Amino acid sequence: MKLHGIFPPITTPFDRDGELYQAKVRHNIEKWNLTALAGYVVTGSTGESVLLSTEEKLRLWGWVAESAAVEKTLIAGTGAESVRETVALTNQAAAMGYKAALVRTPSYYKNVLNNAAAQMLYFRAVADQSKIPVLIYNFPAVTGIDLAVDAVVELSAHPNIAGIKESSANIEKIMRMAREAQAGFQVLAGSAAVLWPALMGGAAGAILAFSNAAPYSTIAIWEACRTREYDAAADWQSRIARAAALVPAKYGIAGLKHAMDLNGYFGGPPRLPLTPPSPEAKREIEDAFRDLKG
Repeated sequence: MKLHGIFPPITTPFDRDGELYQAKVRHNIEKWNLTALAGYVVTGSTGESVLLSTEEKLRLWGWVAESAAVEKTLIAGTGAESVRETVALTNQAAAMGYKAALVRTPSYYKNVLNNAAAQMLYFRAVADQSKIPVLIYNFPAVTGIDLAVDAVVELSAHPNIAGIKESSANIEKIMRMAREAQAGFQVLAGSAAVLWPALMGGAAGAILAFSNAAPYSTIAIWEACRTREYDAAADWQSRIARAAALVPAKYGIAGLKHAMDLNGYFGGPPRLPLTPPSPEAKREIEDAFRDLKG
């Protein structure tokens, strides 16, 4: 499958009581449907997936599948600590029409899992049993585990592992993976701060939290690279630099949700223990997004 383009790992709307907010899920999806986003990642880390129950994940998958435009590719965040639970979630998502699963590196038992052999065993076991292709999700800033290039290259030979979301800003690593992996294996950048150099370095596309709030700017970078208008791509990258350094990098999901509220999407509150941004943080975000519309 082709995973070219920009995918937002969508945020999860909550109402003032902390319940899932179905109407706002539909509002956001219908607004994003009007853009050239390639699809949506549902219940990724930006969607506060670790704070959601299995039943809530299933409800979100269903709501997004009902609202998404037919041309949008749907990816479910299904990673769990065990192979068994990850496979169960992945195959439930497949039954609901999702085309791929984003699976993070397991990390709770770091003393035994922080090595390439254990991680490769996990991903191969998941991919062997999954009814849809698997995307590796490498997010060392959160998990504390950084999957090495050599391990990714080995995993790229598995017929049901379609690619990787690399959330570090390590351009050299992205370039090596794109160059050395098996043909057809797709590297997706995970940081808006390095989108342009990542695409120039061989990334097929990107899964960007930033795109929840300002999808048009990231789409502009993607399209400029695709059409080889490199000066335009570099210009757009410089335009988003300040805002991308703030959300989600500095102010997290709560800051990103505030940026979404500024641009006509529903961000709303995060789920506890995450807390809303301070008044000073809100002002900084507002200033950075002043010229970046949704």
